[in-house]
Amino acid sequence: MAGYIARRLLQAIPVLLGTTFLIYFMVFAMPGDPVVALFGDKTPPPQVLEAVRERYNLDQPFIVQYLLFLAGIFQGDFGVSFSGQPVSEILAVTFPVTLQLAILAVLIEMVFGITIGLVSGLRKGGIFDASFLVVSLILISLPVFVVAFVAQFVFGIQLGWFRTTVGPGAPIQDLILPAIVLATISFAQIVRLTRASVIDTGGQDFVRTAASKGLSRRRIVPVHILRNSLIPVVTYLAVDFGVLMVGATVTEGIFNVPGVGRTLYQAIIRGEGPTVVSFVTVMVLIYLVINLLVDLLYAVLDPRIRYAK
Repeated sequence: MAGYIARRLLQAIPVLLGTTFLIYFMVFAMPGDPVVALFGDKTPPPQVLEAVRERYNLDQPFIVQYLLFLAGIFQGDFGVSFSGQPVSEILAVTFPVTLQLAILAVLIEMVFGITIGLVSGLRKGGIFDASFLVVSLILISLPVFVVAFVAQFVFGIQLGWFRTTVGPGAPIQDLILPAIVLATISFAQIVRLTRASVIDTGGQDFVRTAASKGLSRRRIVPVHILRNSLIPVVTYLAVDFGVLMVGATVTEGIFNVPGVGRTLYQAIIRGEGPTVVSFVTVMVLIYLVINLLVDLLYAVLDPRIRYAK
């Protein structure tokens, strides 16, 4: 196991270097001057432009800029935004909010999606199964902004169960409705994925063997059917968690959530290159760690999976 982890960590190095290089290239090596764009329609004196370029190493050749950026990342220095605020401080404020939002959404998807998918798979062809297949199809076809506005109007304005926007400090109770909105589409996918996996696993020989040995239904379903059906679901949940950490821009904007997605979108609009590349680099690191953890979890879910020494 230790050797496998070491190999995966070594494989992550070229992935990290390649993705960060592409990100940095797309932000700083494309046509146009980000420093000039920073001042908008105003034209500052040349001395000011040169001072700003020197402050952010933009007066150096591109490869030197990238290597300096990498050196700072490995030292825990994510640079400084064009507004003068350290990017690490921005991350420290926004990252916990998005992390809470993503965890809430994944928990909702996992609990309700797996439960309903399991019941649908065990009762294939029944009323319950047919009803949730229709519901899941409707949720998949709806854009997330439509779900967000409907949820705001119904549960926030009409029923008054939730606040329509996230309050100062992003308290956990204000994140419940945005988390439900984020979870809706993935919930539908998980229901269908779990259902298909349960149906497939339920027809395997080892399940029939367990039943022929006289094992109870309560033993067969969680140990033999559900456990062996979770590998594709866990993979989807892991990928979805990474997507939620960086891709919740629309939902965070609608509910005014001061998280990573909304901040990243604002940084792109303002041309805040250092903020963009640092934020995306952190997201890449999160993806790499999650993928490693999921691979290790496979062996826990399925005893047939073993990693070579």
